[in-house]
Amino acid sequence: MQLSFRAPLRKLTAHTTRMSKTILALLFLAFPLAAQQTGPLPPPPSYVPPTPQPRPSSMPAAAPHQTTTESPLSTAAPKIPPEQIIQKFAEREAEFRKERDNYTYTQTFVIQTIDDYSGQPDGEYRMTSDILFTPEGKRYEHVTDAPAPSLQRISMSQQDFDDLEHVQPFVLTTDELPKYDVKYVGQQQLDDLNTYVFDVGPKTIEKNQRYFQGRIWVEQKDMAIVKTDGKAVPDIKKHGQENVFPRFETFRENIEGHFWFPTYTHSEDTLQFSTGSVRIRMTVRYENYKRFGSTIKIGQPIEIPKEKP
Repeated sequence: MQLSFRAPLRKLTAHTTRMSKTILALLFLAFPLAAQQTGPLPPPPSYVPPTPQPRPSSMPAAAPHQTTTESPLSTAAPKIPPEQIIQKFAEREAEFRKERDNYTYTQTFVIQTIDDYSGQPDGEYRMTSDILFTPEGKRYEHVTDAPAPSLQRISMSQQDFDDLEHVQPFVLTTDELPKYDVKYVGQQQLDDLNTYVFDVGPKTIEKNQRYFQGRIWVEQKDMAIVKTDGKAVPDIKKHGQENVFPRFETFRENIEGHFWFPTYTHSEDTLQFSTGSVRIRMTVRYENYKRFGSTIKIGQPIEIPKEKP
């Protein structure tokens, strides 16, 4: 999310001219700080398990498909080599990506800024859309509800929308595997699921590319990712702009066969800007998965020779 100065500028009209000049001076000083950051972006930090935080009374209860119990992490070696586990779940993820591309579903995205004093939202961006197919089998997104956003302290960037589509419902396929370092860290039970746990991060960060950095949980029977905890990287601070991204958790459910589909993403984080911090709350819900009736590929017409009598 990008830092937005729209709210402070609106408030200038209610202050004296002297106060206005002081605030504007502070704003102009903030931009060179970010602009001075040159050279390659630093590598993303290693995964650090989140510190449990008490839930304020204003926060909603956990979603029903969110993990509710976790066993202690066991560092015991698995029965098969971790390299084989990685290869197997990457192959299953490749199958899953193709399968999910045949499904329609409803996606509801909400991000709010949270007031530090009251703990209540003071700005919101909300969008509900259906992921559908045309009769010819072409996939498209149809926005069904998008109230006027009331965000004042941050604004959505193109990277935020790209992360919503590709990083938050993280899929690690055999094609993507060479881009990442994947390290086995142990085994853990999530509710009634036995999982392998891996830390994942990009080997290198290429220009204009987005990556996942964090931890994944792989269900041992179906070899499918069932939970991710991390963030999209890199944060972008250059040319006087700051674009930083929240840490999130994504949970999957067993929708079809041995395929686990993302159903819920949640984030409670504080974005750190050079001018101060902004608390945010984000949720993404993926609902109403339905398999499209048939997979149709449109290409050049070919002539089929007639059979001889």
